[in-house]
Amino acid sequence: MTSDDVPAGTPDAGPEAGGPRPHTGAPASRPASPGAPASGPASTNTPGLIGAAALTAFILILPTPDGMPPEAHRLAALFAGILVLWATEALPIAVTALLAVALQPIFGLTSLVTGRPPTPGAIFGAAAANFMSSVFFFVLVMFAIAHAWVKTGLARRFALWLIARAGTDATRAVYVFMIGTGAISMVISDVPAAAIFMAIAVGILDKLGLRPGSRFGRAVMLGIPIAALIGGVGTPAGSSINLLGLVMIEQAGGERVPFLHWMAIGIPMVAILLPVAAWVLVKFFPPEIASIGDLEEIHDERRRLGPVSRDEWKVVVIMSAMLTLWIASTWLPVFDTFLVAVVGAVAMFLPGIGLFTWKEIQRVTGWDTLMVIGGVTSLGQASSQTGLATWLAESALGGLADWNAVALIAAISAFTVVIHLMLPIAPVINAVMIPPIMVLGAAAGVNPALYALPVIFTASCAFLLPLDAVPLVTYSRGYYRMFDMLPAGLVISAVWVVLMTALLIVVGPLVGLL
Repeated sequence: MTSDDVPAGTPDAGPEAGGPRPHTGAPASRPASPGAPASGPASTNTPGLIGAAALTAFILILPTPDGMPPEAHRLAALFAGILVLWATEALPIAVTALLAVALQPIFGLTSLVTGRPPTPGAIFGAAAANFMSSVFFFVLVMFAIAHAWVKTGLARRFALWLIARAGTDATRAVYVFMIGTGAISMVISDVPAAAIFMAIAVGILDKLGLRPGSRFGRAVMLGIPIAALIGGVGTPAGSSINLLGLVMIEQAGGERVPFLHWMAIGIPMVAILLPVAAWVLVKFFPPEIASIGDLEEIHDERRRLGPVSRDEWKVVVIMSAMLTLWIASTWLPVFDTFLVAVVGAVAMFLPGIGLFTWKEIQRVTGWDTLMVIGGVTSLGQASSQTGLATWLAESALGGLADWNAVALIAAISAFTVVIHLMLPIAPVINAVMIPPIMVLGAAAGVNPALYALPVIFTASCAFLLPLDAVPLVTYSRGYYRMFDMLPAGLVISAVWVVLMTALLIVVGPLVGLL
């Protein structure tokens, strides 16, 4: 899973669990949270602040474009400034998210939430009406569920079992590390999944005497985060990015995308992309060793784990029930994805189960991520309420409505890949792109979700540079340099775009998208 991930430095993803240890080659201000950088250093980036303020003021003093509502003009200025703050990390990213909400009444946007001027005591409350969305609570409880997997040792048991079954062939090991990471990231957050497999990989690399820069080390350390991001798109629950995008589709007037319909696209994506990505990495970084040696240490650790514990079985039972209900929600909407997640997490607190305490959850929760989710949801709603999304779709994207569906899906997917380089914050990409894309889809006479889904899926396609939170987990170990990711990442991203387009065109008619 992605975007819902445990920040580096917590017991779930920090050094104690084999998580990242910073080194001078990694950007210190980047975190390990789902698709969003952490709050960064205490100091601020003055040029970024000045740039954001200047851009906002410049847009405000420009004449309102033809056909754009005045409120949309003001929101465009606010949105531009907030994007600069996020892109430059001029302020801690969570602070910027709160600022995005706090500035809405100052920019005269508050009444659009309630439909009438707010009373003085309710100004901020009206502006924050969209902050606490269902996605906010989903991300919160998924931090808890991921913690249960890690704390009980179930995730590590699975990883060790898979690697022990793989044998000692070095090339096969790259495939196994990636398939294992991708599989587990469909049920726990991407960062813990990557940290678990990275810890095992580092042990093997150290035993073999392979230092940073080795081809095998680069293949494995690049493969783990790429696999985690791929696995996160397998199910809607695989990432908060997925759920945020689906909520934004509904908020923009689109139809609900059932859980199983998403899986009809997501599971084939994962099943095809994981081995393809592993093959690409092995071609770019052919292992300089034929064997990873004996796996005695892996077998020893498995023996130390002993039989599956009662707590591990509790996690298996609860997660199995949750997955069953999520799939059932395709036909029985009462089993809402968010409701099932909350009930499943609460069950883990109950007497007789007691997998963790609330204090533990407070400690492992990525509060920065929650703030970003809230700020992004609020801005996304405002773009629909002010008419900004409609204006963008008609003015900037209007000419695309006549494009062939295949070409447009491919173009949307490719653009989302590229925008990740400028704005490596997946929830913000959803907020910027989904509302106008939904309007474009309606204008083209198709189910708007057909064009919004490529944005949601491809928001996880962060394979060009290690700027996203998940690649930074392994980048911090120094086994590969910043631009080592680019050549293989370009190929994998191109395959992603082609596969995304093909699956939507082929599966779309079967699930009501075409």
